[in-house]
Amino acid sequence: MKKLLWLVLFLVCFSVFSVKGQSGKVLSPDEVTEAGLIEMLAPERSIRTRSIKVFRTEPELLPDGPASASMMITFETNSAVLTADAIHTLDKVGRALNMDKLADLKFVIEGHTDPRGSFILNQNLSQARAEAVKDYLVWKHNVNRERLVAMGKGYSELINRNNPIAPENRRVTIVRADER
Repeated sequence: MKKLLWLVLFLVCFSVFSVKGQSGKVLSPDEVTEAGLIEMLAPERSIRTRSIKVFRTEPELLPDGPASASMMITFETNSAVLTADAIHTLDKVGRALNMDKLADLKFVIEGHTDPRGSFILNQNLSQARAEAVKDYLVWKHNVNRERLVAMGKGYSELINRNNPIAPENRRVTIVRADER
């Protein structure tokens, strides 16, 4: 019981200090591309030019959170077994993570669930799913294990709060670790 209390306390504290800026957009398998992932996850490079500066009349909107990409990575029901669609999507992710712009960066793989089932069941399931994604990227695409951290978030960060069992709440998010 004491361990459960500490786990709940840790997760509450973690969620207070965790990333709040989920964009709300969860990429479907067809929307995931290597170039798109690189654009979302790579740090912006400052460009130095000798030209005239252009000032915008309106402020440029900056993302309200860290560099991240939320994707529909599907699993067998109540398990951490990747589906064929998930493997196809993760192949794109693996190739992107090995590209020059991302090859030296570290990432957190966050597993998310909807609130069906108990808190502990969902926490464990989201952790197992994040680990499954990490293991696949390491095994199939030779991504250095030290570059990836798997973190289960359970249902602590629902994107669609109006419909808690919506599919976009069951997702995997890849977050650039230097942004945390």
